[in-house]
Amino acid sequence: MNENSAAFAYQQSSARSATPVGQVVALYDTILRDFRRANEAQAGGGVEKRVFELNHALAVIGHLRGVLDRERGGEAAKRLERFYEVTRAMILQASVSDDREAVNKLIDLYSSLRQAWLVCEKQVAAGGGSALPAPPAVPPVVKAPQPAANDEEELTGSRSNWSA
Repeated sequence: MNENSAAFAYQQSSARSATPVGQVVALYDTILRDFRRANEAQAGGGVEKRVFELNHALAVIGHLRGVLDRERGGEAAKRLERFYEVTRAMILQASVSDDREAVNKLIDLYSSLRQAWLVCEKQVAAGGGSALPAPPAVPPVVKAPQPAANDEEELTGSRSNWSA
């Protein structure tokens, strides 16, 4: 068994035993790993690898977006969906550009939101219940679709508050 298959087996085992919130955290870990690999590939001139990693991150984000409970999630689900829309555009832009800073911004955004979900997971574990807590706070994003530059500014600007 090589190192990659051992890591994969561990991830699969961890995912099966994780709480629903823990599974969300694991998906954010995957997205962040994809972003870091894309940055490494870009630093080494690996355009195909960068695009592959960013496309994988888009697939995981698509899954997260697809499982949002829009009925019970209320405003938080709407904000998470908007966050995914905005960052999707940022990822697509990073995929065609040679700007590592764009991927670093994405790493910062998803790291902060991952941390908020981790706090939620700890609250669930401390409470001993299996019910999902309210999703973590997401930044106030624009109410109607705006040009990507404005959306990115909203997410990365000083008004963003990523605490749970």
